[in-house]
Amino acid sequence: MTKETASTGTRDRLIAAMVDALRNKGYHGVGISDLLASAQTPKGVLYHHFPGGKSELAIKAIEAVAEQLGSSLEKLIQRTADPVDAMTLWMGSAQKMLEKSNFQAGCPLATIALESTGEDAEIRAALNNAFALLRAKISQVLGVGGMSDPAARATASLIVSAYEGALLQSRVAESGDIMRETTEALIGLIRAGLLKHAVAGGRT
Repeated sequence: MTKETASTGTRDRLIAAMVDALRNKGYHGVGISDLLASAQTPKGVLYHHFPGGKSELAIKAIEAVAEQLGSSLEKLIQRTADPVDAMTLWMGSAQKMLEKSNFQAGCPLATIALESTGEDAEIRAALNNAFALLRAKISQVLGVGGMSDPAARATASLIVSAYEGALLQSRVAESGDIMRETTEALIGLIRAGLLKHAVAGGRT
């Protein structure tokens, strides 16, 4: 292993440790020592990769989560070529993760968003970009199914808002029922929206 590869591996471990912390403890619920122990790295290395400390690491974790979620959705639409199937699998994966964690692991983005204040300008900017990326990816998938750009953007906004809320409610209720019901409702709306635009376009 080269020095550069080792350095990259350490950086990735720190980001992964922060992502895991945000899922389970929240931004203010985890300390630097916890992150270092999870990443198995000394304190000096943290500030080498992230001079801004914990807040900078959190921003990189937010960016990593958004990239991972967007990438997973892209892979699903490439694999299934069906927007409805892709969205069903994508939303279902979050539910499985929550249930597997015994309802302890929430959405990292929602967790830190709820904790942020007006003083966390850079964190909030990163969150805003992350949610915008997710809406754009979902809108793109809906567009593949033939939905118009305005309808796809509006539907994407609804999906992100509804699903984040369902994930939060399921976590505190320690039950996947709300997530399942929300997924079913959203998939129904997607089907109806795609059908509406298909009819309008003369494809049925």
